[in-house]
Amino acid sequence: MLVKAYSPLLKLDWNSNSNSISIYRLSHGRRLDSSSIHASSSSSNNANIDLDKTQSPPVLRSRSSFGRLKVERVRTSRPKELVVQERTENPPLPSFDGDDNDGVESPPPLRKWTRKGSGTRVGSSSKGWNLKYDSLEPDSTPRTKFSSGSDFFSRKSFRDVGYSDFMIECLRKLNFQRPSHIQAIAFAPVKEGKSCILADQSGSGKTLAYLAPVIQRLRQEEVDGVSISSSQSPRLIVLVPTAELASQVLVNCRSMSKSGVPFKSMVVTGGFRQKTQLESLQQGVDVLIATPGRFMYMIKESFLKLTNLRCAVLDEVDILFNDKDFEPVLQNLISSSPVTTQYLFVTATLPVAIYNKLVEVFPDCEVTMGPGMHRISTGLEEVLVDCSGGDETEKTPESAFLNKKSALLQLVEESPVPKTIIFCNKIETCRKVENALKRFDRKENQVKVLPFHAAMAQESRLANLEEFSNSRPDSGSQFLVCSDRASRGMDFAGVVDHVVLFDFPRDPSEYVRRVGRTARGAAGKGRAFIFVVGKQVFLARRIMERNRKGHPLHDVPSAYELSR
Repeated sequence: MLVKAYSPLLKLDWNSNSNSISIYRLSHGRRLDSSSIHASSSSSNNANIDLDKTQSPPVLRSRSSFGRLKVERVRTSRPKELVVQERTENPPLPSFDGDDNDGVESPPPLRKWTRKGSGTRVGSSSKGWNLKYDSLEPDSTPRTKFSSGSDFFSRKSFRDVGYSDFMIECLRKLNFQRPSHIQAIAFAPVKEGKSCILADQSGSGKTLAYLAPVIQRLRQEEVDGVSISSSQSPRLIVLVPTAELASQVLVNCRSMSKSGVPFKSMVVTGGFRQKTQLESLQQGVDVLIATPGRFMYMIKESFLKLTNLRCAVLDEVDILFNDKDFEPVLQNLISSSPVTTQYLFVTATLPVAIYNKLVEVFPDCEVTMGPGMHRISTGLEEVLVDCSGGDETEKTPESAFLNKKSALLQLVEESPVPKTIIFCNKIETCRKVENALKRFDRKENQVKVLPFHAAMAQESRLANLEEFSNSRPDSGSQFLVCSDRASRGMDFAGVVDHVVLFDFPRDPSEYVRRVGRTARGAAGKGRAFIFVVGKQVFLARRIMERNRKGHPLHDVPSAYELSR
């Protein structure tokens, strides 16, 4: 369902100059009931739909001010229902050029809308586009109903898939009753020791999809006397791009080991005492979680041996492979490991370039993809916020930032929620957003700002992440202001209410990762606010539409089509 809404974000006054902020909503569930929604549209599930600005209905305005901003709260009366006419063509998604979107075609000048019970008329939007309204019969196409959990779980039970009794009991203690799709289809090839690519949407349970079958196989090998843990020689290595993701995987491992499947696990990353890590490694470990830099150091210094390695996992492999320094890490891993080592590559996005690199090095690698690949969660509501400003305002990076800051502060005041993640492209922008939020509530009575980016010390980052993930404020809101570091595999299941893309991502895959921090799991719900300026509006619409249909945002390998 595509919905256009008018809300308190509709208009902003900045230094007495009105800047238009338009809201577009793409909902994957039933029709929204919010009183702020005053026009809706319906279409078939496979139709391509364009969103455009329409003239605002008469409004009743009340003004309030906070800080240096003057804000108009807009209250509108409900107009008659709008039904969008279907479009048959499917324009290709434009390419990304970072923040510079030159070369992206502009939206067509005419948009056809149908208004029930009205004749033909012509109006203009605040961007100067002409909107043509035609009188047509109401659209009788039935709406597709989405269920938040219908496509998440497999129809098979853990026992049907092949999980052992002790693993089923362990998962039951962790409140897992049924496997997700990726957990069900990945179990057999992973347990058999085959090298695989495991790909599915964010929040689909990929960590458990590789941990459970590998641990079950290692336990069986230990019983059969095939392999046992030894000093400085782990049997499973998990390479991850960030120390925060490494800590998250460790939490999953320890939860399993405390629930009836005993095995030793540890993390080796930068920012912690090396002596403690080496002492733990010498005592013997089954599972080692490491970042690439610390892994290379320990291999070169002979602190780590891979003669006993049974399986190597590359979590968030697309991010690892995009790092130019990762190639020597991979070569060291392959050359130091037995030829029988199993390799698992885990990702939420699989561009064709990454796939080609993988099959070139591992030609026998199988591709296992879940049905949610290249789709966003059905419980996610995307809200597109146009911060371009009016035609009379000068378009500069500074004015764009002020418009986005105004929209963000209105969200803070008008739509408070306990937990929000704000994504920025640069550390400099992160700091500007942090300062704006702190000035908004200097005593931190209602707004608690937690920065999270590479310019901070690792201990400070982990402390802020721990506070954001595990504390629930009795009153007020917490804001994790971060770079893409928090989008790389971090699991905030049941924690994050809103995600704000303050800066539009430079890469379409990053869009999927960012909005995937909310509405995670089978029953996850959340909203993603995407702030856009200029030609990013058109680009964001295309991304949202392709996500809704499950169309990839980039070239994908032919194996993807074979696995659907």
